[in-house]
This record gives sequence, C-alpha cells and structure tokens, in this order.
Amino acid sequence: MYDIKWIRENRDIFDAGRKRRGLEPLAEQLFIFDDARRAAIAELQKAQERRNAASKEIGVAMKAGDAARAETLKAEVATIKENWEKLEEAERYAIAELETALAAIPNTPLDAVPDGADENDNIEVARWGEPRAFDFTPKEHFDIGEGLGLMDFESAAKISGARFVVNKGPLARLERALAQFMLDLHTSEHGYMEVNPPLLVRDDAMFGTAQLPKFREDQFPAGEDFWLIPTAEVPLTNLARDSIIDAAQLPLRMTAGTYCFRAEAGAAGRDTRGMIRQHQFFKVELVSITTPEQSLAEHERMTGCAEMVLQKLGLPYRKVVLCTGDMGFASQKTYDLEVWLPGQGKYREISSCSVCGDFQARRMSARYRPVDDKSPRYVHTLNGSGVAVGRALVAVLENYQEADGSVTIPEALRPYMGGLTRLMRAG
Repeated sequence: MYDIKWIRENRDIFDAGRKRRGLEPLAEQLFIFDDARRAAIAELQKAQERRNAASKEIGVAMKAGDAARAETLKAEVATIKENWEKLEEAERYAIAELETALAAIPNTPLDAVPDGADENDNIEVARWGEPRAFDFTPKEHFDIGEGLGLMDFESAAKISGARFVVNKGPLARLERALAQFMLDLHTSEHGYMEVNPPLLVRDDAMFGTAQLPKFREDQFPAGEDFWLIPTAEVPLTNLARDSIIDAAQLPLRMTAGTYCFRAEAGAAGRDTRGMIRQHQFFKVELVSITTPEQSLAEHERMTGCAEMVLQKLGLPYRKVVLCTGDMGFASQKTYDLEVWLPGQGKYREISSCSVCGDFQARRMSARYRPVDDKSPRYVHTLNGSGVAVGRALVAVLENYQEADGSVTIPEALRPYMGGLTRLMRAG
C-alpha cells in the first residue's frame, strides 16, 4: 500500500510504474482525494478551535456582564455542535475515499522486471534437467491415478462438487511424503522455522497481504469476519503485523505446510480435469521478513530453496521472470518455476516466489528498528511456494510413470514411504 506523501514526491515514478502494468495514470486523482481529505480535517479542526475559543469567550462576557454577547456566543457554539456530526462524517468519508483508492493500487515493478502484457511475455532465465524420453505415450496424471485405482474424482464430486479429489492408499501416502520431504528440507537445510498457523484469518490479515479488498471473489468466506486462507503466506506474513522487530532478528524465515482454499473465480473452463487447479490443495509455503538491504538477495535465495525441491525430486523445470502484465498485485518482482509435465507435453507453474518490498508491511504496520537508527523502518516481505504439493504429486506421477501403468517413487521420497518403491494397481 502506498503512502500518499511518497506519491506526491514521486509522481512521475508512480505513474510510470502504473503504465508498465498497463494501467492509467492515477496520481492526479489521488491528489484530489488527498486535498479533500486535508480540507475536511482542517474544517473539523477549525470548528474545534472556534468552539473552544467561543466557550472561553462566553465566560469572559458573563464576567463582564455582557449578557447579549454571551447569548450570541452560546448560539454560535450551538450551531457548531449541530454541524459537528456532518463535519465528522465529511472527514470520515474523505479519509475512506483516499484509503480505498490507495488499497486498490498494485505494487510498482522493479526496473529489472521485463515489460509485457501477459504470460507470453515472461522471460526464461534458467532451465534444469532433461525431460525423460519415453518409449510409450505418456499419460496425464488423472489417467495414471485413476488407472491405479487410487485417485477418485467421482466420489469427490458427490461429496463436494467440481475441483476436488479423493486420493487413496499409497497415493495419499505419497502426497503426505512430498509435504514431509519439503518441510524437512526447508527446516534442516535451508534454515526456515516450521510454523503451524491457523487456517482461518480475519479481514485485517487478508488486507495486510493484499488478498482484500481487490480479490474478494477469489476467497472462501468462513463466517463473519473470517476467511479460509488461500495460502499460508497470509498467516505467516501477518505474524509481523503491528510490531517493531529488532534488526538483529532479521531475516525471519518461516515455512508451513497447510491446506489452501481458492474459489478459482476466474478459472472457468481451465484445467477442469485433474489436480492442477482445485478449490482445496496442500502447499508448503516460504515467507521471509527482511530489511530493505537484504530483500533482493533473499529473493534469489528463496527461489533457490524452491528449486532445490525439484532438483532433489529429479523433476525437470524452467525458471522464468514474470513480466509486468503477469506479475501479482503485491509483487515487485516474481520468479515462477515451471515443472515439465510429459502427459501435457509442456511446462506448468509449480512455484511462484515474489519480493514485495514494503508494500505489505505498510498495510500491516510491520516495522523493524535498525541498529544505528532510533526511528523504525518498514520491513520488506517475501513469499514463495516451496512447493505446491498437489502439483508436485502431478509431476511425480507423470515423470515417473511406467509403461505398465505403475509409478516409480523418487529416491528422495522413499524414506517416507515405509519401504514402498513403486505405486501399482492393487490386485
């Protein structure tokens, strides 16, 4: 979220950033809102000062025996009191109008982010692993899972509707193994602290990470003032809200494996079969809270941690930097990792790692105290998938499938599988 003072001081930079995202200039309209806010505050303050002064003048007039003057002043005070509610309402309206406008503005892309309109303008920056050469036509994950008798979309639809799945037996265990493997890797080798956060959060938490108000239709409400989390980014990042952290504690690195819930409001007709795009899915999330000086290096580090997951699983992938037209609302810069899916014959997103600067910190009032400075500064926040477990399961099934319909379990997951090395159809 932006500070209107910063926009006033950096009007050209602000509007240029909007243009790079394909948006119209907005600074002038924001200044109109801000001028109205300032005027409303000044008018209320002027009325307050005059009421106080008139009240004192009443006492002076009465002591002097000037009853007419006292009555005139009393009438003036009464008029101010009558108008007071209108003045307060005008102030509240002007403040809300500016805050609403500021809350709907996306973050400004960093200079290093390529310009572009959509995903077709993203730029590949690295590639790892060679896609496997199959001597048979590889299947998609849903055909593999259903062929094994371990993936049941029909029963899930009866229970919950479209975009749900029931995984059974060793396939369910494989999904759990993926999550355990990722959490163990990030905590033991990458220095992240594991957190088990709530899955229900309040409005202000969703506002803090910018899911609200703009993306309300993509969320699942859960009663008054509660939402099911769309990602563990929300509770993890909000652990820093309304706080001042000592600089010596930074960076804070946290990871969590949680279910996530998304309405997929804009996904009609996309990935309707299978596990690629579901209303409920499991994901291992990475969140970092840093100083401004650390954040760009932390972004590279975080992305590398997510890449290590795919490398240890032996899953070919490519790394792309998102263009201005495809990056997220709160992001300054985003890397996507796209895993190779032989059943589809293309790369699909499995992780997104973003640096947000102080955009979320301002919405959450999350600050730190520098060692050599008494004045608190806003932290920088980062988040990334480390990685999406459901999509990792899809990738394992498709990349490790065999001609007989079985699936070889990657070496990295076997310690979690109780001696099982292959998924096969029972009977």
